[in-house]
Amino acid sequence: MGALSIWHILAVVVVVALLFGGRGRISGIMGDTAKGIKAFREGLKGEEEAHEEEPPAKPLPKTAAKTASASRAKTKA
Repeated sequence: MGALSIWHILAVVVVVALLFGGRGRISGIMGDTAKGIKAFREGLKGEEEAHEEEPPAKPLPKTAAKTASASRAKTKA
């Protein structure tokens, strides 16, 4: 029961190889993650702009009958 077995040493070697081996694998992964987040944000902005481009609904014009009945109701009260 030693402090470090062969499996512990192999695990440490694998972690060190992943962190420092190759041409910046970790930085490549982080760059891909940043690109994904940026694309996601641009996608959300596109949805917001699509909603903003729709013209707001215009209120219906008031008819003469409705305004006349409203003014009569005010004078009776």
